[in-house]
Amino acid sequence: MAFEDLRGFLEALEERGELLRVREPLSPVLEIPELLRQLALRRGPAVLVESVRGHDGWRVAGNLFASLERVKLALGLERLEEAGERMVSALWRPPPTSLAGKISALRDVADLGRYTPRRTGRAAFEHEVLEGGDVDLSGIPAFKTWPKDGGRYITFGQVYTRDPATGVTNIGVYRVMITGRREAVVHWQLHKRGRMAYLEAGRRGERLPVAVVIGGDPAAMLAGVMPAPYPVDKLLFAGILAGRGVSVYRLPSGILVPSKAEVVIEGYVEPGREAGEGPFGDHWGYYDRPTHSFPVVEVERVWLRRDPIFVGTVVGKPALEDAYIGKAVERVFLPIIRTVLPEVVDVNFPEYGVFQGLMIVSIRKSYPGHAKKVMMALWGLGQTALTKIIIVVDEDVDVHDLNQVIWAVSANVDPQRDVVVIPGAHTDHLDPATPTPGYGSKLGIDATRKLPEEYGLREWPEEVEQDPGVAERVSRLLERLGVGG
Repeated sequence: MAFEDLRGFLEALEERGELLRVREPLSPVLEIPELLRQLALRRGPAVLVESVRGHDGWRVAGNLFASLERVKLALGLERLEEAGERMVSALWRPPPTSLAGKISALRDVADLGRYTPRRTGRAAFEHEVLEGGDVDLSGIPAFKTWPKDGGRYITFGQVYTRDPATGVTNIGVYRVMITGRREAVVHWQLHKRGRMAYLEAGRRGERLPVAVVIGGDPAAMLAGVMPAPYPVDKLLFAGILAGRGVSVYRLPSGILVPSKAEVVIEGYVEPGREAGEGPFGDHWGYYDRPTHSFPVVEVERVWLRRDPIFVGTVVGKPALEDAYIGKAVERVFLPIIRTVLPEVVDVNFPEYGVFQGLMIVSIRKSYPGHAKKVMMALWGLGQTALTKIIIVVDEDVDVHDLNQVIWAVSANVDPQRDVVVIPGAHTDHLDPATPTPGYGSKLGIDATRKLPEEYGLREWPEEVEQDPGVAERVSRLLERLGVGG
């Protein structure tokens, strides 16, 4: 079963020898972020810093999800694909036509009900509530990760909003730069659901309530970084990830947040009120371009749990914690991609591909141009729409074996025929290579074997393959001679 709060998850990690306790005082300015970075690069454990310099009474946790095993533990899953399969089962099914089918459909609806949020009248973070002039965001041990960062950042804050038109809850992990005692800037990029809600509020001339949540239900934390297709409610999606509904508390603003959160920063954004944000050393391994403007969160109150734990993450050149979260997203969403594109066999977002940079996909190829059709579909599908480079290979190529992929690209690709460049396309806003933020180009590589229609009406060459009997005899000989395979 998935854990309902951060503290239970930390206890479980410690029981498994997966938690490092650091009692030496460390600063959230450079020191703790560097600790997290080095632990991730060494494939080390999660960490709990028990003495935070300049922030008495606080602890800092990090590297919580810096391995797929820890992500599976947090969600109570044997396979991460199970969560995607639940989503497909809950949201995509043919209509029932028989009595038995209708009865089964009722059971499915009941199952979906198990994943919906559960309201509670009490919250763990009611221990201390700071309002008005008592609010001072500098008291939170937010990180400065890199020497030239423009300020202190909440790096694993779950930003909660409700779509003003539909009421759908979004949870997004967007970096939040603290700019004053009661003000912060939220990095809502062009293509993110949080910005969609912000723009809709602006069209209505309304301010948008916002809550920045730190810690709490691990499923909600992970839901914040996963691209659930709109308009799926992210609290429902968190319940699907966890296999049970998330316990939530209703804030005065009307936003529902996990009831066992460590910290909740409650406020709002006014339409059109933006401020400079950055620079920030992001997941591409570069500082962002010159400062851009993003929405300002005006803070009304801060809710704190007793002995609060700040949760932070660090980004930079891979492979850090976000690389493992990206692999978890890959596994969770594979069943959903297969539902939309049944020809897809497997996908790989290589950890050094920075998630948005490179995607490798294997397909069961059926017709000429099939690989290019899959590229186009993926570039129009949710989060994969931001992927810069897509390589398509045949189903017998292991997408997770980069040497096999390199062989397929080298042996099967004629650049003039098989390389697609799409200029003037939307891209990841943070991509340092594009001439304009959010606007650049895309590259597709068809590394599949070519059908006659794609190969001048000729048959593709036959691959070499040894006689099975000879291969087996020589293999046994080598085993007897002690030569490893």
